[in-house]
Amino acid sequence: MNKNNNNFLHIFLIAITCLLGSGCATLDGPPNPDDPLESFNRSMFDFNEGVDKYAFKPVAKGYNFIMPNIASKGVSNFFSNIDDIVVFFNQLLQFKFGPAVATSARFVFNSTFGLLGLIDVASHMDLHKYNEDFGQTLAVWGVPSGPYLVLPLLGSLTARDTAGLAVDWTYFDPIFKRQTLNQSIVTLTIKYIDLRAGLVKASNILDETIPDKYAFIRDAYMLRREFLIYDGNPPEDEFSDEELFNDDDLFEDDLNGELSEQPLQQESLKSKMEIEFSNNEPKESSEDQIKNGIE
Repeated sequence: MNKNNNNFLHIFLIAITCLLGSGCATLDGPPNPDDPLESFNRSMFDFNEGVDKYAFKPVAKGYNFIMPNIASKGVSNFFSNIDDIVVFFNQLLQFKFGPAVATSARFVFNSTFGLLGLIDVASHMDLHKYNEDFGQTLAVWGVPSGPYLVLPLLGSLTARDTAGLAVDWTYFDPIFKRQTLNQSIVTLTIKYIDLRAGLVKASNILDETIPDKYAFIRDAYMLRREFLIYDGNPPEDEFSDEELFNDDDLFEDDLNGELSEQPLQQESLKSKMEIEFSNNEPKESSEDQIKNGIE
C-alpha cells in the first residue's frame, strides 16, 4: 500500500476519534443503553441525509436513467468480484477453509470467464457469494461490538466495524492497496453511486412510511450484522417462548395460592348448590298433601 493511502487512513482514524469525543459531549440526559451516542449519531445521520438528498440521490437517479440495466449490473458484479478478495482473507482468519475455497474459485471464474467480474458466472456454477469482513472476524475472535456509530458519508457502523473497515482498507481491499489516493476516491465514489442507485426505490418507501428513519436503520443494521456474524444462525433470546411454556416453576406461586383456596371454594360451592337444589325441588300441590294425609 502506498504512503498517500496510509496517511489518509491515519487522518481518517484521528477524525473519527475527534468526532466521537465531540459527540459524547453533546449528550443531553441519560444515554440510551442500546445507543449511548444517539445525540451524536442523529446529528451525523441528519448530515448524511442532507448530503444524500442534494448530492448522491440526484446523481443516482441520473445514473439509473443513463445506464442500461445490463451495464449497471456489470458494474455491480465488478465491485462484488473485488469484494471477494476481502471475503477470502477474512474467511481464512476465521478458519472457514471450505467457504474460502469456494470464494477463491468464484474470484478465479468471474475474473476469467466473467470478463474481470463483469459477468457473474460463478453463481450459475452454484458457487455461493459470501459476506465477510474484518469486523465480523473481530466478532468471531470475541471482540465486543462497542457502541453504534453513524459516521460522515460512511453511515452505520459500530466501533468494532469501524476498526474492521480500516484493516480491510489497509491490508485486503485492492482499491486502496493498488491505487493512489485520488484513484481510490474516484473508485469508491463510483461504487457508492452504483450501490445508491439500486436503493432509490427502497429509500423512497422508507421516507414515506417510516416515522423515525434513524431508529429503523439503526435496528436493521444491528440485526443484519448479527445475522452475518453468525452465518444466518444467530443465538436465540435468553428467554424464548419455548422456555416460557416449559418453565414449571414460573407460575408455581400462583398455582399454589389457587390450590390452597380450592377446598374452601368447593365447600362454598357445594353448599350453594344444595340450597339451590332444595329450592328448586318440585313442591306438592294441596290435593297431593290432602291425599297423602288420608293415606
